Amino acid sequence: MKEISELLLLDDQVAIVTGGAAGIGQGIADRLHEAGANIVIADWNEQNANERAAKLNDLRPESALAVKTDVSSKQDIDNLIAKTIETFEQINILVNNAGIFPNQPLSEMSEDDFMKVVNVNLRGVYLTTKAVSAQMIAQGKGGKIINITSIDSLHPSMIGLAHYDASKHGLWGFTKNTALELAQHKIWVNAIAPGGVATPGVAAMQDPSKMPPGVDMKAITDAFLAKIPMHRMGEPDDIGKVALFLASDMSSYMTGSQIVVDGGALLS
Repeated sequence: MKEISELLLLDDQVAIVTGGAAGIGQGIADRLHEAGANIVIADWNEQNANERAAKLNDLRPESALAVKTDVSSKQDIDNLIAKTIETFEQINILVNNAGIFPNQPLSEMSEDDFMKVVNVNLRGVYLTTKAVSAQMIAQGKGGKIINITSIDSLHPSMIGLAHYDASKHGLWGFTKNTALELAQHKIWVNAIAPGGVATPGVAAMQDPSKMPPGVDMKAITDAFLAKIPMHRMGEPDDIGKVALFLASDMSSYMTGSQIVVDGGALLS
């Protein structure tokens, strides 16, 4: 039986974190790196990704790589896999974190608006999971896939996120089915459903100047906060710590599960 400290070690493992340059993705990348993993930050914002990788490399040389990636592009995903293997020779952990959540009432949502969210939040996970799981199967050592869903995969949080909620419900279903399929290869697939987390993306969404007419985002946000029993928004590290649990041997008998990390918001 492994000791507690040993269970959390990710030494010599390689983790890809999509959307890993900021917010929840950064919190996850930092914790996995602290546990010993080499980190590949796959993010559309190349400058932010390079800066985050540089900071991780300052802590442990040659332990992080930044790859500019649009997860909705198969070409970008193929490039991501190739660069990861070229640099680190294997992939052991995938965190599908990249996602977008523009606030748009259904009455003002175009088909392009809807499909953009689905392409990033759901199709992107399909593309990445398919490519990474094939690499994991070829390696023959199993692996861990962690999908970042949302409490919106279980219950809507606010008006204006119909496209986002559709993508996250789909991602929860995708998580369960791929867990069933990949278990024979010792690849465990689980999900984390965050509630409200204080990130740059959430701050941008709450900007009143970007809201459609008639949408009072401050009132919506205040009402959401009032429903959280812990009376605070989450921090990226709150999600990072749970991701470390799922990436480590602490979760050795878990697949097809979703862990809600919301300060108790769904209780109300």
